[in-house]
Amino acid sequence: MGARLGPRVAAPRRPLSPARTSILDAVRGQPEPVSVAALVRLTRLHENTVREHLNALVATGLARRSRAPATGRGRPAWLYQSWEGEAEQAAYAGLAAALSRTVAESAPEPTAVAEAQGRVWGHDMVVARRSRDGSSDPAAVVVATLDDLRFAPRVEPESPTVVRLERCPLLESAHRFPDVVCAVHLGMVRGVLEQLGESSEGTELLPFAEPGACLLVLPQLAEST
Repeated sequence: MGARLGPRVAAPRRPLSPARTSILDAVRGQPEPVSVAALVRLTRLHENTVREHLNALVATGLARRSRAPATGRGRPAWLYQSWEGEAEQAAYAGLAAALSRTVAESAPEPTAVAEAQGRVWGHDMVVARRSRDGSSDPAAVVVATLDDLRFAPRVEPESPTVVRLERCPLLESAHRFPDVVCAVHLGMVRGVLEQLGESSEGTELLPFAEPGACLLVLPQLAEST
């Protein structure tokens, strides 16, 4: 997927509404094209509302749409992406989606396999981060790692054991293969904690738990703050 030729799309003459801006931000935050169904599940808005905003974004040139690959009977769904997406991110997302499908369809226990691989990933990320910045505070490392991966984590001041994940770097894949993708992400967090010498007991990920966010329950944050 090469760079788009010509000038950037002109900004719309009128400012976007808060609801439309939130939909555009959700699309921009994805390295892969995302379906209406996935956005509905994330935002908890009505399907018709999401579709209306997406159609308007396409009409103003801020987003584009394409058909998903055919997987069975019926017309494939539309997928939406920002014009500002990067080729490297799209390639990564495509590979992640393919691997998620393979694990979901061929592993005898997909969730267990996915979480185990996530733990290995988390261990490796701590090693890399330590060599870069030397940080060892569990709360800081977990939040910084999630931020690096574009989850837009936000610790709730009133509930320090809860981290709101307001972005998902693989939203469409998480929507299609939640048992795999979400298990990898949970395993990654547990792997980070274990590599830091902390217990990962009690750590849970609640996918699509509320409008605009998944929730990560992380008791270790309360202990270290």
